[in-house]
Amino acid sequence: MAYHNDLGKLGEELAEAYLLEKGYVILERNYVFQKAEIDIIAQKEEGTISIVEVKTRNSNVFGDPQDFVTKSKIKLLVKAANEYMLANGLEQEVRFDIIAVLKNKRTEQLEHFENAFYHF
Repeated sequence: MAYHNDLGKLGEELAEAYLLEKGYVILERNYVFQKAEIDIIAQKEEGTISIVEVKTRNSNVFGDPQDFVTKSKIKLLVKAANEYMLANGLEQEVRFDIIAVLKNKRTEQLEHFENAFYHF
């Protein structure tokens, strides 16, 4: 597996550990619908499902990790989230979060952006 894939997997593991520490329940990891993938689907408050996109970088020279969530990625996340909610018969509110991970030999930094974007 390529280094960037390993780094992404590590970032998702760090994000999951963070969410669990904050009291979230992980409902699903790496949920795939067509060409869309949701890294983590979690729930903390009753009535709200958190769709979490994890972005991991080893440097912020070209921008912070959260800056790499594109409009096309958001569109895919919304599509997959909609399918997840329908397929599981869920009628809760959906919130889209980003967890930005900066990880290299000297740094391990994680930042959680709740309500990072809106789907309409």
